[in-house]
Amino acid sequence: MAVSKCIKYCLFFFNLLFWISGCIILGVSIYLKVDKDSSKIVGGSLPGVDLLIAIGVIIMVLGFLGCCGAIKENKCMLMLFFIGLLLIFILLLAAGILGAVGEDKSTDFIKEQLNNLVPLADQPESTQTDIQALEVEGKCCGLIKGPEDWGSQVPSSCNCNDTTAACTTVGGKKVYSTPCAEFVTTLLKKNLTVALGIAFGIAVLMLFGMIFSMVLYCQIGKAETSTA
Repeated sequence: MAVSKCIKYCLFFFNLLFWISGCIILGVSIYLKVDKDSSKIVGGSLPGVDLLIAIGVIIMVLGFLGCCGAIKENKCMLMLFFIGLLLIFILLLAAGILGAVGEDKSTDFIKEQLNNLVPLADQPESTQTDIQALEVEGKCCGLIKGPEDWGSQVPSSCNCNDTTAACTTVGGKKVYSTPCAEFVTTLLKKNLTVALGIAFGIAVLMLFGMIFSMVLYCQIGKAETSTA
């Protein structure tokens, strides 16, 4: 019994795309890791880049196993590929459920991390610079309680230049009244929605990959039995 070339090459091209996606995830993750222009405040509050690097490497390895297993019709590689996809599928499913039901806990964790930086005036100059950049971007001031996180010296990054934003008067000047913790948590929720969507898409692709690999594995087994 001959192995179906259609399934064989479908699995090969699927894994080639899978491997390329792993390369993209790895490349983007490394860029985010070493990017000197990214905010340390947001980066420290939204961990996950290291996890993305690990996921990128794992996807690349699985894609390689799947490509080789399909072209060489190697049952061992196909089984390793199937088990690897199954494990990642289970992890993605668990992570998606935890991410969906644990959103409030993530918000509390971020606020706790940001609260460790208060009072802001006592932080190193580099940290203050990052906070001020965050304030300009998010049109906010302070991290937890607003302008009072800075004490008596509120920086110019808090100056309210947007008439549509919530503002207050401190020391005779108009500044943003909204703490930046709200901006960071809103950013987290948006990123979480995108991440869950991507995870769902990858999970669907993994289901097709597992089906293709198992069908090809069974066909190879039948072909070996018929020729024995």
